[in-house]
Parts: sequence; structure tokens; C-alpha cells
Amino acid sequence: MPFLSDAELREIGFRSLGRGVQVSDGARFYGADRIDLGDHCRIDDFALISAGEGGIEMGRHVHIACYCSLQGEGSILIEDFAGVSSRSMILSSTDDFTGVAMTGPTLPRDVRAVETAAVRLERHALVGAASVILPGVTLGVGSAVGALSLVREDVPAFTIVAGAPAREIGKRRRDLLELERRFETT
Repeated sequence: MPFLSDAELREIGFRSLGRGVQVSDGARFYGADRIDLGDHCRIDDFALISAGEGGIEMGRHVHIACYCSLQGEGSILIEDFAGVSSRSMILSSTDDFTGVAMTGPTLPRDVRAVETAAVRLERHALVGAASVILPGVTLGVGSAVGALSLVREDVPAFTIVAGAPAREIGKRRRDLLELERRFETT
């Protein structure tokens, strides 16, 4: 996959850009002036990163796989070593579908009911393929979301969840913290 050059990355106009960032020439960005990419981030083909007022911040060694979508008016924070697998969505805003309001971005705000809340993926959090993370969710340190999951509530540290809606199915080992410590000292 062809990655953008350093000059092409600077042209996009990110708020901040770390060292060793790899972005596919097929990825798309909106609101780039509200997007921070940390050292050694990688964003693959056909990812859509659309930052609203809250902005999007990615730490070091974050991977956003192909066909992912990160969008919404609220902030999205993805901490160091976290990853989002193919076709997953992270939403910091969503319309109310109950019928109390109209839906869609073509309508004025006074006839819509949009929920907006920050989303946070803490260090080493993983999102499995084709999963959806809704507004207001925090994935704790080392947590993992199984493929095809819908996450509506916070996931505690080192907990594995799966399903729609996501439910706890196990615990994740903490060995990665020692590996991180060794990696940071090399």
C-alpha cells in the first residue's frame, strides 16, 4: 500500500504530526486541523477520519485498519498502542432514532436530537473487525472488543467483550505491560 510522503502529510494540515507516521494515500481526512497523529501511527486504505469540534487525537503506535470510520462532534482519543480493526466505526455523535426528533445532517439542529460524548480508547485497547463504538464509551487499558460487536457502555481494563450489545466474555492477560516497559527502554 502506498503511503503519503512527509511533504504530502504536512499538506493535509494536521494539528500535529508525529515522527514515522504512515498514512495510506487512500485514507480521507476532514477537519484535519483538529487531528493529532502521534509517533508511528499507521492509517490504512479507505479509512475515514472526520474530526468535529472535539477533535481526534491518536497517541504513539496507533493502528487504524482499512475501511474504518472515526467521526463525530465529540472528542475521540486513542492512546498509545491501541488498534482499530478493519471496517470498525468509532462514533462520538449519533442521532436519536426513537422518533422524538428528525434525523440527518441536512436538517437544522432544532429539529434533531444528537447525542455527542467523548470516546476514549486507553493504552493497548483493541477493537475487533466490524465493531461499533458509540458516543460516551471508554475502553479501559488493555481491554479488547471482539469482532462484530456493538459497544454502548464502558469496558473495564483488561476485559474482553463481544456481541451486540457487547458483554464480558473473559479477561485479557497483562503481560503486554511488561513488554511495553521493555520496549520503552530499548
